[in-house]
Amino acid sequence: MKMIEEILKLKKEKNAVILAHCYQNIEIDEVADFIGDSLYLSQQAAKTEADIIVFAGVYFMAETAKILSPDKKILLPRLESGCQMANMINLAQLREFKFKNPNIPTVCYVNSTAEVKSECDICCTSSNAVKIVSSLGVKEVLFVPDTYLGKWVESKLEGVKVITFPGHCPTHLRITVKDILQQKSQYQNALVLAHPECHQSVVEIADYVGSTTGIMKFAAQSDKKEFIIATEIGVVERLERDYPDKKFILASPKAICHNMKWHHLEDIYNALKYEQYEIEVNEQISKKAVNCINRMLEVSK
Repeated sequence: MKMIEEILKLKKEKNAVILAHCYQNIEIDEVADFIGDSLYLSQQAAKTEADIIVFAGVYFMAETAKILSPDKKILLPRLESGCQMANMINLAQLREFKFKNPNIPTVCYVNSTAEVKSECDICCTSSNAVKIVSSLGVKEVLFVPDTYLGKWVESKLEGVKVITFPGHCPTHLRITVKDILQQKSQYQNALVLAHPECHQSVVEIADYVGSTTGIMKFAAQSDKKEFIIATEIGVVERLERDYPDKKFILASPKAICHNMKWHHLEDIYNALKYEQYEIEVNEQISKKAVNCINRMLEVSK
């Protein structure tokens, strides 16, 4: 395909790497250097000698890449590609939340803006959230912005109260218990694999709960042949491609993040050709936010 050839040519000329989140349109995998969860992508890009990072993801992911690679040029091909969950809390709302709940450590999900990260004590991902909260050794924590991930963490830790900000992922909340049971009636032997951003009622009936990467690894390593996937459709598409001998059923046809689907090959090409749209993070905010991320990385070792 000519577009793919042009992108690969530009990538080489400009010493660029392309990152593709698992929820992106699957065509982007053809030109991507790294495919996976948001933090993993930013970490991998930081290790490279690239001058330019093209992030096929959403805005907060590009910000995280900039925080971890301050000397690299970070490009987000479509600026309108934002995360609804991350946008549910701003700096003023976070400060008010902390003011109402004083002297309690604040944990922020990586799915948050650089400003929010800069005002929190430690960051977490969906795969390490339980470990991060547990590591604080306290009876109470504040958790932003996703109430459902926070309450899932609480269910895993005895004696720890997780006070959550009322944010959520609209895509994951569109998956209901009714959807799961309907799929189970047709695929009785299928295991249910769910993301912790789903509603508690969905998480409670899942056979496995984990991050995007966790779900994909579980499906790959399991002896089972059928799986109901309770997360974004992009995960199902990649599993179907990579493991054609297994059956993957999307829990709900509504599990599509439209903000993640803005990017197409043409957008990647334009980003590289014109070096648009560059993401910058205020230096003071970046320094505070990187501390929040680094604390998590230390605990996660």
